[in-house]
Amino acid sequence: MARLLTIMARLRDPANGCPWDLKQTYSTIVPYTLEEAYEVADAIARGDFDELKDELGDLLFQVVFYAQMAQEEARFQFADCVAAICDKLERRHPHIFGNVVAADADTVLKNWEALKSHERQQVGQHSVLDNIPQAMPALSRAYKLQKRCANVGFDWPDVAGCWDKVKEEVLEVEQTQADSPELAEELGDLLFAMVNVVRKHKLDPEAVLRAANSKFEQRFRLVEQALAAQGKTPEQSDLAEMDALWQQVKQLSRC
Repeated sequence: MARLLTIMARLRDPANGCPWDLKQTYSTIVPYTLEEAYEVADAIARGDFDELKDELGDLLFQVVFYAQMAQEEARFQFADCVAAICDKLERRHPHIFGNVVAADADTVLKNWEALKSHERQQVGQHSVLDNIPQAMPALSRAYKLQKRCANVGFDWPDVAGCWDKVKEEVLEVEQTQADSPELAEELGDLLFAMVNVVRKHKLDPEAVLRAANSKFEQRFRLVEQALAAQGKTPEQSDLAEMDALWQQVKQLSRC
């Protein structure tokens, strides 16, 4: 860790540092941080643990980069980040570092959320929806908003209520004109309602959609391969032919 911090300091040295690293700001680094986080998730999804090791290093470097810039401005240091997370973990695990009893994961999660709520109130955040980043992917943010509300009892009692809402939203979309300015709003409501269904099944909507994306990609690539075997590209085919191949691929994937 000391070696990494030393390397970062050299890269940002005003006299002899790297011109690219010196040019960066908190804002310009954010896209790289998000990209590295997605690459970590991708390595995990593929079960590539050799790559995961490298990707986690890349993600750690992002933290070190922010901390170095903050240190240059006399705001905080990397050690302060470490101390803050250590304090938080001890504070939010009273069943490990205190006298609270938590027999299962659900109880731990309830205690965690209660502690987070108390901490938000202490810093002047009084809404249960405070501190949910606007920059989160919309699907993840919808899940987070719904989860926060569910924690205070604003939730359907079971998944049937969620499905009723989805059906209601589907009907509203169907009744909205295609060129209507309200269409985007109605489609957004439908997507939001579907996130509720996923959440009620105790699944992560990002993970669910990521898996669906992967399945679609894998199947379409097989369609492309089947066309290539006939000396064709998708552009040289038509929907009927590609759909027939899609159904074959789909059937094979179930065998």
